[in-house]
Amino acid sequence: MEYDYDLYVIGAGSGGVRASRMAASYGARVAVAESTYLGGTCVNVGCVPKKLFVYGSHFHEDFDDATAYGWQVRADGFDWATLRDNKTAEIERLNGIYGNLLSGAGVELHEGRATLVDPHTVSINGETHTAKYILVATGSWPTVPEFPGREHVITSNEAFYLDAFPERAVVVGGGYIAVEFAGIFAGLGAATTLIYRGPLFLRGFDDSVREVVREELLKKHIELRFETTVEGIELDGDTRVLTLSDGQTLEGDTVLYATGRHPNTADLGLEAAGVALGAKHEILVDDHYRTNVENIYAIGDVTDRMQLTPVAIEEGMCIANNLFTDRPERHLDYHNVATAVFCQPNIGTVGLTEAQAVEAHGGDLDIYESSFKPMKHTLTGRDEKTYMKMIVRRSDDVVLGIHMVGPDAGEIIQGMAVAMVAGATKAQFDATVGIHPTAAEELVTLREVSREA
Repeated sequence: MEYDYDLYVIGAGSGGVRASRMAASYGARVAVAESTYLGGTCVNVGCVPKKLFVYGSHFHEDFDDATAYGWQVRADGFDWATLRDNKTAEIERLNGIYGNLLSGAGVELHEGRATLVDPHTVSINGETHTAKYILVATGSWPTVPEFPGREHVITSNEAFYLDAFPERAVVVGGGYIAVEFAGIFAGLGAATTLIYRGPLFLRGFDDSVREVVREELLKKHIELRFETTVEGIELDGDTRVLTLSDGQTLEGDTVLYATGRHPNTADLGLEAAGVALGAKHEILVDDHYRTNVENIYAIGDVTDRMQLTPVAIEEGMCIANNLFTDRPERHLDYHNVATAVFCQPNIGTVGLTEAQAVEAHGGDLDIYESSFKPMKHTLTGRDEKTYMKMIVRRSDDVVLGIHMVGPDAGEIIQGMAVAMVAGATKAQFDATVGIHPTAAEELVTLREVSREA
């Protein structure tokens, strides 16, 4: 049968764009549909604008610290509209780049909501198109639970476009998005409260890292309310009045819910095509990214495997290679995928947490730790700590996990991830000459075992 396209991609986020471009470069006829914005969550309401906001929110500390280095700096106040609009201009520039990348690769862009009609047919804007293969890469969307007053909250999507910056901000949630936005709001001058239903945020990260971040956020005057939930929200003029599970009330100008993200699978016609979904409405795929329908594939957040932009991009590369070349099949190894959280200070992490390592290798572990004041703050006097942790399997000296909290943690851990993927041992770290004076050299000068596990 002759199809209109070899590959039809639904979703022009990072994974969908990469799969489209690479497939087209291999000679495939490709179209991609996008209903919101080119570049997906990361470019528009995720990684990119978030990190720009993190940069902006850290300047108040930089101004304070400058005096210790002889600079007489006077900050005349923060203008939210300038940061917001400069960020938006950058995002629009990136949108244009993504469009040019697609057109330059020969990929047709269809703007609109695409839905599946059957395993080989897509409907969009009143037209239908057929394809040999269909790839769903529609990402995820913020989740807000049902409760009285939920209409008075925003999500991270809206936080990047606020008309006015709040004097009082409340962030609800315990994942990395909640922690990052608490730091952003506080750094830009809002009185900030973070509410989380559990005993400690950042579940899934190393417990030592979680505790260090808790201590550092408290130093930045962020109020932390753990084991607390929001029972309801009412408006008093422009003020949001939150009723909490402990019976107290809390007032805020903006309430941001960062309580998770769900796979964006609603109203895609997946049922019509026979595509199976999991309990969280994620698309179920095998090791080849194939759904239960032989010619339909899915990558990225919509599969709810690992919600990271570089993961979706690599999965897109695998799809293009496996479907449209004669090269050996590519598969992403999900072990030792490094990640960063842009709270303040940053988190960088790769490999197993201590709890995971104990579960898998308990009794055969050496734990190395270091906590110190960054060199910059030996003059400023700021009470901020950098923390590093290395988990080593004693029997063969293999490094199983590296975790860091501190400035530029993501930049440092990226290099550590290369070593981890290569199977580096503690002896090889020890044999590496450090770069002095840097924080990173601490990872090659860890000599004393903090404890065995």
